[in-house]
Amino acid sequence: MASGTEHDPAVGIRRIAGRIGAEVSGIDLAAPLSEPVIAAIRAALLRHKVIFFRGQRLDHAGHVAFGRRLGELTRRPGRKHGVHPEGHPEILTVDPDVEDTRHGQRFEERLRPKSLTPYSDWHVDLAATVNPPAMSVLRAETVPPYGGDTQWTSLVAAYQGLSAPLRAFADGLRAEHTLYAATRLLLSDKEDTEVLRRLTEDTLLSVHPVVRVHPETGERALFVPPASVTHVQGLLPWESRHLLELFHGHIGKPENSVRWQWAPGDVAIWDNRAVAHLQPADLDHTDHRRTLHRVTVLGDRPVGPDGFVSEAVRGEPLTAYRDH
Repeated sequence: MASGTEHDPAVGIRRIAGRIGAEVSGIDLAAPLSEPVIAAIRAALLRHKVIFFRGQRLDHAGHVAFGRRLGELTRRPGRKHGVHPEGHPEILTVDPDVEDTRHGQRFEERLRPKSLTPYSDWHVDLAATVNPPAMSVLRAETVPPYGGDTQWTSLVAAYQGLSAPLRAFADGLRAEHTLYAATRLLLSDKEDTEVLRRLTEDTLLSVHPVVRVHPETGERALFVPPASVTHVQGLLPWESRHLLELFHGHIGKPENSVRWQWAPGDVAIWDNRAVAHLQPADLDHTDHRRTLHRVTVLGDRPVGPDGFVSEAVRGEPLTAYRDH
């Protein structure tokens, strides 16, 4: 997509990495946006997988309103959604200091050393649901003076990087997805057993195709984000483990990724059907605050190259959020 559009030549799009990511300029997301501008944003997103807007002036209401221009918003029901700003339940606040009130002191920080592989934190938003969100819109409010960057990786590039025989094999596979799949939870650890108890009482478990065909572009993506995949169906456990290690190596390749250093007001939009992302771990040992806010756009069930449509094993599909 060239800099500018037929309808608004002030819109600029600058690629910032070789295979994924672009910065968009000339758009005020808090202003009324015409349909051609929304179409330009969607086109840039489909091409670049994740797009960034510097120095926006969105507040909570504007964030929700802009998200709804991209589609119906969704979230997990009740407290399972997480913490949100008062009066704006569509928003998820991403801040470990806020999450402490739900999970105990720095819950994510405590779980991170329990990761099973170096790639364990790469994830797709709500991949354990049968219809993960189509898009996510993340806005920075408070950022640290250093660190706290977010990374995204192209699952399309990961698939394209596989050898032809392996692509053909992957096209017909399915995998189970659930919460904490890449974390070793121990029965000897009291806090782990509480996580396991909550997990078994309220499980999200879905079967997705290993390769997802994008419903708009037709591109094939290696849809096995490390954080949510337990195993590949039909394979012996050790076969599944080695195959997933191979897939995750492609997903984690630096050349398939882009990294963004946040400033207050920045907005990132990503195609949750085509990328995985990685939250930062470099602030765990500091006292710096990092507060971001996210809305998610309702998605459909992934479909594989062979026509397999994702199935829910446990848990309900996401629906359009209605605040009652």
